Amino acid sequence: MPVPFLDLQAAYRELKTEIDAAVARILDSGWYIGGHEVDAFEEEFAAYCAARYAVGVANGLDALHLALRAMGVGPGDEVIVPSNTYIATWLAVSHAGATPVPVEPVEQTYNVDPSRIEAAITDRTKVILPVHLYGQPADLDPILDIARRRGLRVLEDAAQAHGARYKGRRVGSHGDAVAWSFYPGKNLGALGDAGAVTTSDPGIAERVRVLRNYGSREKYVNEVPGFNSRLDPLQATVLRVKLRHLDEWNARRKHIAARYLEGLAGTDLVLPHVPDWADPVWHLFVVRHPARDALQARLAKAGIGTLIHYPIPPHKQQAYADAGFPVDAFPLALRMAAEVLSLPMGPQMTTGQVARVIAATKNQS
Repeated sequence: MPVPFLDLQAAYRELKTEIDAAVARILDSGWYIGGHEVDAFEEEFAAYCAARYAVGVANGLDALHLALRAMGVGPGDEVIVPSNTYIATWLAVSHAGATPVPVEPVEQTYNVDPSRIEAAITDRTKVILPVHLYGQPADLDPILDIARRRGLRVLEDAAQAHGARYKGRRVGSHGDAVAWSFYPGKNLGALGDAGAVTTSDPGIAERVRVLRNYGSREKYVNEVPGFNSRLDPLQATVLRVKLRHLDEWNARRKHIAARYLEGLAGTDLVLPHVPDWADPVWHLFVVRHPARDALQARLAKAGIGTLIHYPIPPHKQQAYADAGFPVDAFPLALRMAAEVLSLPMGPQMTTGQVARVIAATKNQS
């Protein structure tokens, strides 16, 4: 049987009784915007992240965008972003009217290189925006130190890192704010788009609450030109169910990753590197190979589903064609885009499926 990249149906089947009961409760309530379920999820997720506040929004891009606006980012400002990330990180900066300033990654971890950040800071820099890519935390301490010394804010993009730990502490409250996506394929995934911002800053939390709701605290009274970006109770109730299982599911991912690392050792693949201070949640298991496209085609013929995260770096996308980046800009991001391949990963994978992926990859690499 083929091995899918990710089996969301299996995830639903495992929790079907709990999810169906939770959704039925919302449908019966007649309350479909805001309300108790959203409030309860926000409280529970904030506690999980060791943050004072969580504010639910419509999706992960909105979480980044509204958090930046809540930090006062606007036209004329610059935000430090990784050169190697999903384009949503950059788009959030652009939607706030600011300019994304890319910084290359650490090659072994794919995350932004703190040693390169300071050289990219100008008098227009307002925020540093590290991404915890593939479920592994970025090296936060040096980033936070730079921000403190230079009077900057730190917004973390944790869209792929639900439950990850940096130096023993869960991601979610290190920086000034943390943006989350609950896209269905995430470690903590809803049944559609959803997102949140966690923070311990009451001012940021309140500004995001206002911005997500048309710029309003009181119905028909609009303080600022806000947005419609609300987490609905159907998604919130599903997230409450899944949050109770998140640590267990992350442990399963960790076990699969350990089997991959052991089984694929000695091949010509570049395997993931985990620093001593990182405890990743293995949202993705990403390898590198110089003939990636051919390898992916051979694995597809063997029935192994794979994906590329991500085939085109943001600076090469048409959306940023007018940014004026040189042809040879950001060579590390370009090399990673040409070589990375994500193997199947998910908490519902069976022992046999993991063994099949290992055997097929060893045979084809």
